[in-house]
Amino acid sequence: MKKQKIHLKAPDNWVNDPNGLIYYKGQYHVFYQYFPYGPRWGTMHWGHAVSRDLVEWEHTGIALFPTKKEDQNGCFSGSAVEKDGKMYIAYTGVRYEKNDPEDIHSSQVPHFDSTQMMIVSEDGQTFDNWADKRTIIPPITDSRIGHRMHTRDPKIWRGRDAWYMIVGSTLDEKQGTALFYKSEDLQDWHYAGRALKPSLPGWMWECPDLFETEEGHVLLLSVIGLLGKAGREGEHTICFNVDFQEDDCRMQIPDTYQFLDHGLDLYAAQTTLDEEGRRIMIAWLRMPEKTDDGWIGMFCSPRVVTVRDGHICFEMHPNIRRAYARKIDDVAQAAPEGYMLCFDLLEGESVDIGGFLVYRKNGCICTDRTAVSASVNRAVSETPAIEGETHLEVLVDENMIEVYINQGAYVITNAVYHLKRSVTSSVPKEIQIYTTT
Repeated sequence: MKKQKIHLKAPDNWVNDPNGLIYYKGQYHVFYQYFPYGPRWGTMHWGHAVSRDLVEWEHTGIALFPTKKEDQNGCFSGSAVEKDGKMYIAYTGVRYEKNDPEDIHSSQVPHFDSTQMMIVSEDGQTFDNWADKRTIIPPITDSRIGHRMHTRDPKIWRGRDAWYMIVGSTLDEKQGTALFYKSEDLQDWHYAGRALKPSLPGWMWECPDLFETEEGHVLLLSVIGLLGKAGREGEHTICFNVDFQEDDCRMQIPDTYQFLDHGLDLYAAQTTLDEEGRRIMIAWLRMPEKTDDGWIGMFCSPRVVTVRDGHICFEMHPNIRRAYARKIDDVAQAAPEGYMLCFDLLEGESVDIGGFLVYRKNGCICTDRTAVSASVNRAVSETPAIEGETHLEVLVDENMIEVYINQGAYVITNAVYHLKRSVTSSVPKEIQIYTTT
């Protein structure tokens, strides 16, 4: 099977949301939305990749594919948990009311059913798609609770006394919402509550992820229509510090939120605990065009989620940092998976990474990919203003650049194309360059 290092990329054709992120039986598992027939969105399957260390990845093939009436038009996003040594996967099955006769992977009319489904694996490697799937939550019929079409992306976790699930939904395709369900055995689920934030723009909440940190609960949401624009320019992943009461599934969402990543290219983030008990996150890089090799879609490097004085941070995972162990003098000496730059950036200084500009202006760290972008409207990204010194660690891949600022206090991640193998700068101090061994 195909092996990759640092950044997990589509093995071919198309990938989007990461699914079922879990550390299970000594391996990290990432499943992902996968269309195996071409570099475009279509009938979703679940691809599967594994790693021992979050650095070296191996694609193992297709884990889930449509076999039932409820998922005949796609096995959409979901999550994985372990119980009694088995891997339980919850996902959203989709059935179109009418397929497009000219393209069976599309719907002719915008009407479909979404069903929350489950499949169990004894080893996390083999999945009986014919015999082991079952419905756990049928399509919603009460529009006061959610939406029969737009209810999706179940995320499951073990609480103090039961299993819990959060699912993204909408009220009348006007107001995003999240639904909570509870189960004693992962088999029988009952509705337990709902989260709303009427003041938050956006008509649909996707890929909700709720977890606890030392400083309280954090909620991740991917919101359609957040910025009031069509398509990817209006759909973004945000995060909140929230007050969540497990007993009755009440959640208070504050008025302010953070962007998950200030590059605004990442979406559909998912978290789990790593081998050491750290909360880690990965997300899908939305690429506007396929690569020269004919594939589209990849994931950011794994990040550790922490909360510092109320600010949610996404630090580079220590395994990733350790992987860049060989110091080099020139980026031309870098390994195929790329390189890491380390430098400080003061007001007015800039670094040109093969046509990708990183600079500091009015206290903000900014990037400009005009010279290395594809068909995207937004070329410039920036953080809020930062006081004092800024230290940057920049991971450079041929199709992704990740700019970590002050140990993940902010991150800018951008899709790029046709980077040059060069680095020039106005930074007076030497830039440190590292690559993998």
